[in-house]
Amino acid sequence: PRELGLNEVLSGMETTLRRILGDRIELSILHGDRLGKVKADLSQVEQVLVNLSMRARDAMPAGGKLVVETANADLDDAYARRHLFVRPGPYVMVAISDTGEGLDAEAQAQLFEPFAGSKDSEKGLDLSSVYGIVKQSEGYIWVHSEPGGGTTFKIYLPRMDGEAAVRPMPAERLRGSETVLVVEDEAVVLDILREVLSGHGYTVLTAANGEEGLRVLSSHPGPIHLLLTDVVMPMMAGPDLSDRAAALRPETRTLYISGYTEHTVIRHGVSRRGAGFLQKPFTPETVARKVREVLDASKAP
Repeated sequence: PRELGLNEVLSGMETTLRRILGDRIELSILHGDRLGKVKADLSQVEQVLVNLSMRARDAMPAGGKLVVETANADLDDAYARRHLFVRPGPYVMVAISDTGEGLDAEAQAQLFEPFAGSKDSEKGLDLSSVYGIVKQSEGYIWVHSEPGGGTTFKIYLPRMDGEAAVRPMPAERLRGSETVLVVEDEAVVLDILREVLSGHGYTVLTAANGEEGLRVLSSHPGPIHLLLTDVVMPMMAGPDLSDRAAALRPETRTLYISGYTEHTVIRHGVSRRGAGFLQKPFTPETVARKVREVLDASKAP
């Protein structure tokens, strides 16, 4: 293993990846700013990217789009408590997102087993090797997918330099007194967001799904300055809830959260003017900073 810059690795692999994907699949590579270094074996990192690109190609037989993007990420103690064996700290994330068929929960659970599918077996494409390489590099890999909604693989490798991805905002500027409605179907995440925002001075309303959130929007007697909602939820998706909120309360801003990357969730309708986006996992400071940014932007002339 040696020190690697994943932006440089991707630039060097672009021709190879385009050849793997063929003419019917559009490839976009998005380089994260001020990306930290990782310590890993170059050939193994290349193998991971090749295998995941091949898997994406096979998931899009009629063509589509593949987005590969990098970013600095910080996994905090709260995130580590929700994910067994995760060590909190600074990481570099690589996300590989396709517009293919998507996977149900059962397929996701078996994805990293040796030759999980017959098609994979026939092609010699074994994602258990991807999992093994990532773990050997002391990293983590997760998949976010839904039938018909495409698939995103997110890989986290320990960041060597430990630099923050964004210059921190002074603590006093992270606080606020506005009212925020948090809509999230994952109870643990909902509790964390409530705790973080109330700890920064906000009045926090909560709902476990879109329909419950709509009832709060309709019945709450005071102003609701911000709707903080997950994108993909049962019963009512985040963008649909945002549309309903705009009709009921035009002054309410929206901040979306999702395990998918920002470029991936755009196809879910998350491209509305004035809406912010926050990618999971996030730290308390990241949440507070993004909430403040969206609220302050609404006050700008």
